[in-house]
Amino acid sequence: MRIARFVLDADPMYGVVDAAGETVTVIKGDPFFNGVEATGEVHPLEDVRLLAPIIPRSKVVGIGRNYADHAKELGNEVPPSPLMFLKPNTSVIGHNDPIALPEFSEEVSYEAELCVVIGRICKDVPEDRVDEVIFGYTCGNDLTARDAQRTDNQWARAKGFDGSAPLGPWIETELDVDDLAVQGRLNGKVVQDGRTDQMIWSVKSLVSYVSQAFTLLPGDVIMTGTPAGVGLVSEGDRFEVEIEGIGTLSNPIVRR
Repeated sequence: MRIARFVLDADPMYGVVDAAGETVTVIKGDPFFNGVEATGEVHPLEDVRLLAPIIPRSKVVGIGRNYADHAKELGNEVPPSPLMFLKPNTSVIGHNDPIALPEFSEEVSYEAELCVVIGRICKDVPEDRVDEVIFGYTCGNDLTARDAQRTDNQWARAKGFDGSAPLGPWIETELDVDDLAVQGRLNGKVVQDGRTDQMIWSVKSLVSYVSQAFTLLPGDVIMTGTPAGVGLVSEGDRFEVEIEGIGTLSNPIVRR
């Protein structure tokens, strides 16, 4: 099931996108708390504006260097355990929203990633129960200001600036994520082409590990790392993240 968050006239609402990606059926309230109950109201998908499928009430947890080839291309060793960082909810934008390059950086790079959306409050989740706490999956782009990452002792500014976490286009609730294609395209050219079976730590091990450090709340997002091929974006570019079984997240790059 594809759960989208969108706006038609004024207030944001949630809906279920049909298999063909042509219509969205409005559902009652917030599916994270009310479940999925259709209202019968249906709109052509082309008539609505998709928003970020979730604005985390609490946090976005990023995972660094979870693909060996990506760690190698940046001259880093594979860490002995998952490398975690936080992105604020103000970093989240949606499908087709412009990514505004921060004034403090001249080296912003893209990172196509599979993202996990948490469905209920949880802590210290064993790996064999991770499926119980996952609401679904979406596409994400973990934008990074590389120059700030090199100069700052912490990654908060480099990874957490406004608009640095595009998510979308929707949440897929039923998906086997053990071996999915993850592709990043810059201006239509494939620049990242990996698979989730190349991840050093699997989705289940990551959710379990993250939950040992943080209480996870409904709507929290875990970005699971990016395959090799990262590079810089510039004003006027468009970057797309396509994940098998989910869809394509696309954003233009602007500088204000």
